[in-house]
Amino acid sequence: MTRLTTEASGVFVIAVTPFHPDGRIDMESCDRMVDFYLDAGATGLTVLGMMGEAPKLTVEESRDVVARILDRVKGRVPVVVGVSAPGFAQIDVMTKMVMDMGAAGVMVAPPGNLRTDDQIVNYYNQVAELIGDVPFVLQDFPLATGVQIAPKVIAKIVNDLPTCVCLKHEDWPGLEKITYLRRDGVLNKRISILCGNGGVFLPEEMARGADGAMTGFAYPEMMASVVEYYNKGEIERGQDIFNAYLPLARFEQQPGMGLAIRKYTLAKRGIIAHDTLRRPGAPLSALCRDEVDALILRQEKRLMELN
Repeated sequence: MTRLTTEASGVFVIAVTPFHPDGRIDMESCDRMVDFYLDAGATGLTVLGMMGEAPKLTVEESRDVVARILDRVKGRVPVVVGVSAPGFAQIDVMTKMVMDMGAAGVMVAPPGNLRTDDQIVNYYNQVAELIGDVPFVLQDFPLATGVQIAPKVIAKIVNDLPTCVCLKHEDWPGLEKITYLRRDGVLNKRISILCGNGGVFLPEEMARGADGAMTGFAYPEMMASVVEYYNKGEIERGQDIFNAYLPLARFEQQPGMGLAIRKYTLAKRGIIAHDTLRRPGAPLSALCRDEVDALILRQEKRLMELN
């Protein structure tokens, strides 16, 4: 089993959880989705994230989804599993379960009741003690968690806890945070920084020292191309590709409806069979679907011009 390390880079796609219209998990679509993500250039997958509707799954369903995805991946790329939960009992159970199944590491977001720097540091110290030698990703997503983690606090957690190997950077705005963490003398080891927010700031994040993305977008090939071209020094080419996809990426980033847009687009592309969100969760209106369709057409025209 390959474990997640500080060298993690590229694009770790946040996988959606496909459902049938009646709310059952669509395992066949899970298989197609994994194949699609890997063909699109994913260097890793992250499952049971916030955009994977993890809180809507039972523990048994979570186990079944992780097992299906790991079986389909067959060790080709590392798979990170989100285990965030209000209490440590569930984190402990989920971590042991997914690591025994072959996951590369786990991702933990802070619970929303943390208010001070000391509380945040103490929380992650307890997480590291709980999960032992399991490598973990610190998810910094204040827009969703309500927890603001200062750069110096992230640095302390990373420096004190060897098993914290990756930061999922989703602060907004947060470019200065990346710059701070890449400054000489701040960290005692180089940590992997993979960014979120649907990739809408990916070129700037790469320029600041990020290693890639850990996020979702209905066109993950865009993110893979941007990272590839940036690493090859062909920054302008990467920016041109990014610009072609940006209107749809921006539209997909709308709080409260972004996942519905992503699932609709993935279904339209034939990756998943249905765009169903498990309740609570509403489908897109006919007008919104028309807007997405128009953005896809314009995107295709821009890509043709580039080629």
